[in-house]
Amino acid sequence: MTILVPCFNEEEHGEETLRAALAQNYPNVEVIAINDGSRDGTAALLDRLVQDCEGLRVIHLASNQGKAMALRMGAMAATSDLLVCIDGDARLDPDALRYLVAPLVMHQRVGAVTGNPRIRTRSTLIGRIQVGEFSSIVGLIKRTQRIYGQLFTVSGVCTAFRREALDQVGYWSLDMITEDIDITWKLQRANWRVFYEPRALCWILMPETLAGLWKQRLRWAQGGSEVLLKFLPLIRHRQHRKLWIPALEYLLSTVWSFAVAWAVLIWVTHQA
Repeated sequence: MTILVPCFNEEEHGEETLRAALAQNYPNVEVIAINDGSRDGTAALLDRLVQDCEGLRVIHLASNQGKAMALRMGAMAATSDLLVCIDGDARLDPDALRYLVAPLVMHQRVGAVTGNPRIRTRSTLIGRIQVGEFSSIVGLIKRTQRIYGQLFTVSGVCTAFRREALDQVGYWSLDMITEDIDITWKLQRANWRVFYEPRALCWILMPETLAGLWKQRLRWAQGGSEVLLKFLPLIRHRQHRKLWIPALEYLLSTVWSFAVAWAVLIWVTHQA
């Protein structure tokens, strides 16, 4: 089993991410950290950790080429047929890998299994609101999608992939803002199943300022729109109607995402 960790300026959180990945309750795990041209002390951190941590490998890219390219480079270097991809500031629960891998082992047509991100930044009102949003609304959406078997997107911070499936669809696209949404649709278009495993917990950092929250939601909306436009000729045809529900849910989710941001803004303004 290989865990891929693309890192860009992760000097602050990179060590705890990698140590949590190496501490999984699963045998024979290799972790590949890909330094995507970081401008802080990430390179030095990774070089130090690779000397101390058994099972850790490091790839240094000369310049920042984006998460999709970092994942591609890591996948090419990986020795396993199953790949788990996490963000450089995400912290896997000790049993996350075991839950992520199980559906891939049991069902040969499952191409990806996405985990359950939980927010650990709770020091501000914005952070606490997002805790409730992810644990209730987002979790409910994913569970519903799991029932009818079509997900709009895997979680970019915590997902396991079958290498065969990635190989068939050409891995991650380099020209998309949200590579996680794009790879999900590519897999489902190729008739691979995408699964949600709520027990595979991954602790993540989220914006705790209004500016950061708005920037995040804008990126999500723009990335989702790119994917819809890319696949619009496909989903217009009735034989691909299984993708209609995820597309509709994206539109509703976008409205919800900005509604949360606006609600926080109005509340803060009112309090001031």
